[in-house]
Amino acid sequence: MLRILGKPTSINVRKVLWVCEELDLPFELEEWGSGHRSTRDPAFLALNPNALVPVLQDGDTVLWESNTICRYLAGREERIDLLPQATVERARVEQWMDWQATELNNAWRYAFMARVRQSASHADPARIEASVREWNQRMGILAAQLARTGGYAAGSSFTLADVVLGLSVNRWLMTPMARPELPAVAAYLRRLEERPGFRRHGGNGVP
Repeated sequence: MLRILGKPTSINVRKVLWVCEELDLPFELEEWGSGHRSTRDPAFLALNPNALVPVLQDGDTVLWESNTICRYLAGREERIDLLPQATVERARVEQWMDWQATELNNAWRYAFMARVRQSASHADPARIEASVREWNQRMGILAAQLARTGGYAAGSSFTLADVVLGLSVNRWLMTPMARPELPAVAAYLRRLEERPGFRRHGGNGVP
């Protein structure tokens, strides 16, 4: 059975939990991270020297980096609907996964830490405003893509890209800040809400 180390409120852990549900894979979740066992524990660092969740153990295979774990699981189960084999189609899925992990995450980090986590080290009003502005701009890019495809991030059908982006949409909506009306994103969210995995893991770890 798969062993997942992390906490179910973590956005990156929830990516993996949602993918496991899409694949109907049984797993054991061990709670590590803030509020649980410390990821600075030598036993955890032996698995991931970055001290970050999630970590996946599949027999002798140990992986970290949430998007990589999602790709591994879809490939392991040969789910080409979630991660296509064809070069161009796969690249489109991975493009949006990587965009989520770099462009989108970097935009929201300061505002999220300030407005949701209420971090004392993220209290600069100018930086909060800049982060909100950049976050909304990136969400506009996603909205334009969804308007083009009429369905999902990489095309007309659901893929791994929508797992990682769906959780980011939830984070954008849950953060107290000004945001534009993006009808394509609202319609996208309604489509995602039809999936049991999103209903279970999309709402910040709260079913």
